[in-house]
Amino acid sequence: MPPLAAPYLAAAGLLVVAGVLKLLRPAATVQALRTQSLPSSTALVRLLGAVELAVSGAALAGLPVGAAALAAAYAAFTGFVALALLRGRPLTSCGCFAEPDLPPTWAHPVLTAGLAAVCVAVAVGERSGLPQLRGAGGWLAVGTLAGAVLIGWLAQVVLAELPRLVAASTLSSAPSTTATVAADRPFSLVPVRSAA
Repeated sequence: MPPLAAPYLAAAGLLVVAGVLKLLRPAATVQALRTQSLPSSTALVRLLGAVELAVSGAALAGLPVGAAALAAAYAAFTGFVALALLRGRPLTSCGCFAEPDLPPTWAHPVLTAGLAAVCVAVAVGERSGLPQLRGAGGWLAVGTLAGAVLIGWLAQVVLAELPRLVAASTLSSAPSTTATVAADRPFSLVPVRSAA
């Protein structure tokens, strides 16, 4: 079993979840693309979700092209979020998990860059995927799959829960502000000075 099998399978699994959610609830990703002045439409986001499912399927099947495409997908995610953070444009959501109110932190591009690096290593090294997992057999396969699930869950915490904690911490540390939903940017929290 390749040493990077667990994080690689986690990366592919996360992309399955992201792809399905973009197909079912594209609005957050449409908004994320729009705030960065990129092409955005429901049809485009659903197409992106379908591509994510195809890429993750190829990766899970252990195809070398799947590993390369998965690396490219994570590199693109890294670039998109880093660009938004560097521009300072309000990005109310990265759009990854179709959540409208999760502004990304710098942990997001660091994590996705790490996953991209894992996928590059798999693309140029030993194949990894579900067939290789099945071939490992026994406890090694179970342990690798458990590791992939754990890594995927931790990545989801960094991508989805950490931004919630940061937002809550930021709002609670500013006693002279209250949270309100901006009319021109639905789903975003904007600090507003109290009248007192």
